[in-house]
Amino acid sequence: MPAVTVENPLTLPRVAPPADAAPRPVLAVTTAPSGFEGEGFPVRRAFAGIDYKYLDPFIMMDQMGEVEYQPGEPKGTPWHPHRGFETVTYIIDGIFDHQDSQGGGGTITNGDTQWMTAGSGLLHIEAPPEQLVVSGGLFHGLQLWVNLPAADKMMAPRYQDIRSGSVQLLTSPDGGALLRVIAGELDGHEGPGITHTPITMVHATLAPGAEVTLPWREEFNGLAYVLAGRGSVGAERRPVHLGQTAVFGTGGSLTLRADEKQDAHTPDLEVVLLGGRPIREPMAHYGPFVMNTREELQQAFEDFQKGRLGTVPVPHT
Repeated sequence: MPAVTVENPLTLPRVAPPADAAPRPVLAVTTAPSGFEGEGFPVRRAFAGIDYKYLDPFIMMDQMGEVEYQPGEPKGTPWHPHRGFETVTYIIDGIFDHQDSQGGGGTITNGDTQWMTAGSGLLHIEAPPEQLVVSGGLFHGLQLWVNLPAADKMMAPRYQDIRSGSVQLLTSPDGGALLRVIAGELDGHEGPGITHTPITMVHATLAPGAEVTLPWREEFNGLAYVLAGRGSVGAERRPVHLGQTAVFGTGGSLTLRADEKQDAHTPDLEVVLLGGRPIREPMAHYGPFVMNTREELQQAFEDFQKGRLGTVPVPHT
């Protein structure tokens, strides 16, 4: 996984929980079903089957790949609208191009994140660049949807391109874990992502046999999704593996461990840790729109159909 890394984690700031932090229990471990998105790229639905009260403010998350495309195979999504939330696209391996109806967009690659606040609405498209379609290659990433509170749902759309070099890197006291803080904060260390809804997003890599206990804000929920490898979570050592999500209860710290033996394809345990302050507002979600009421959803569809969310740009010839 070429997401940003360092040769010697012990050169990084170290994170440890306060001695009196209550450990968060593991409430559930769920397994993501597999499916296809967009024009046919494979995904794992990380949050399927989890009660929304444990997800809020997160809506859904897809693990895209990991897949080794043959020449001509790479796929993306067609033009589609969004309103009322934020999309967070984190590319671990490979490359993705983004374009929207307002002229925004760009390219993200190994370790980069694009944070798109859809707000009042726009049209956008995500696809591999032409050279990747021609050559084929490895593709692996995540897309997370973060809800916006009612007061922010109709704000003007905006972007943050978070390059891998700007991610805050931390480690555990013994150097066995590399922690990439993409957004929010961990033990006072701020990630580069600016969020409307207070959240923390961390990509953690644990060497075989390593354990890390992290401080976790008590007002946040806690989720751990396994991108690769095998390990356990919580003081109770609940086993987890690729494609599983651990849901944590309340407390001031959470614990991850990597199994001593990993498979040859995956040398380490790779986990995305998510926490956020619940919004606790009614949610009406259908397709690409996330609003507070059914009437607002109907308005979003009407605005889309009447072209108020933008129009697909005409390609330059």
